[in-house]
Amino acid sequence: MKISEFQKSIEATYLKRDTERGLLGTYMWFQEEVGELTRALHRQDRDNLESEFADVLAWLSTLASMKGVDLEAAAVKKYGAGCPACGQSPCACSKK
Repeated sequence: MKISEFQKSIEATYLKRDTERGLLGTYMWFQEEVGELTRALHRQDRDNLESEFADVLAWLSTLASMKGVDLEAAAVKKYGAGCPACGQSPCACSKK
């Protein structure tokens, strides 16, 4: 499934409810999922990582839809040619 297809699926499933909740409320849910992903990463909870990554992507997708952003197009525009700073893949920027 492409990112754009995933975003459309999330829109069909959740956009009405998320829009009714509002941007701030939906963003708070997104932040909660980022926290759950952080805990799974910290605990090295391999069984839970896939689920938490999927949840973060779903909430990010719905936020993008609420603001009229095509997530796939935005990602390709910024990262499609490699590193946005040096244009290389892998990145050739000096380490800071």
